[in-house]
This record gives sequence, structure tokens and C-alpha cells, in this order.
Amino acid sequence: MRTPALLLTAAVLALPGAAAALDYRSLNQVGVMYDTPSVKGKKLWVVHRGTPVEAIISLDQWVKVRDAAGSIAWIERKALSATRTLIVTAASAEVHQKADATSPVAFTAGRDLVLEFVDKSSTGWVRVKHRDGVSGYIRATDVWGE
Repeated sequence: MRTPALLLTAAVLALPGAAAALDYRSLNQVGVMYDTPSVKGKKLWVVHRGTPVEAIISLDQWVKVRDAAGSIAWIERKALSATRTLIVTAASAEVHQKADATSPVAFTAGRDLVLEFVDKSSTGWVRVKHRDGVSGYIRATDVWGE
């Protein structure tokens, strides 16, 4: 009776990336998204420098990525950086001086603002830095890419 459960467990563990952590990157330059891993493929859209993406599959000089909207496409590896950024998904999000909603607000971030990822707290907050140098903590539920 346990054989089907063991086979199912083995199959799940054998899936590539089944237990792997998410691999977020950002663009180090303006990047063109393609439908195939080739510059001969169809150009789908252009992505701004600094935009966060999730790397799904790497293939030679190409990486298949997902953006905050859930769209999937291929981008040249040279356009990606190991630097992590986040994008604000809430209409408006407060960035606090401490990882606490009662702490003073350092600044307010609007939807689609890109922030530098600094560190993640185990309490549902992410430490971020604005391009102007101001840093603070934002709720993890208000951003994508963490």
C-alpha cells in the first residue's frame, strides 16, 4: 500500500528545482525579452534597467525569466545582474525606519517603484534602499522579488 506514496514522493523529489530556492536577479541594462533563446526570435517587450526578474531556466547564454506580472520570456544572460531589486506591487507602501508598523515612516513608495533589496527579516519585513540612499523596511506582501 505504501508503494504509490513512495513513488509519488520520489517523482516530486526528482523534479528539477522542486526544492530549490527562487533565483531573483535584476537587469543591469535595458533588456529585450524574446519568445525563444535567440536574437532571431520574436522580440516581445523591452525591460528597464534595474527591473527584478526570477530566473527559471538557464541555457548557455540565455535565461528564461518571469517578471512581476507573471509573464515568461527569454533574455540574454549578459543583461542580468546578481544584484537584487524589488518592485512595489501595492498601490502605496510605507517604508518604515524599523521592521515595525509603529516605527516612523522613512518614505512612501508607489506602485512599480524599484528598490534595492538589502536583507529579509523573518517577521515579514524586507530591508530596502531607495536609489536616493534612504533605507528602511517594507512589508514583504507589498513587493515582488524577495
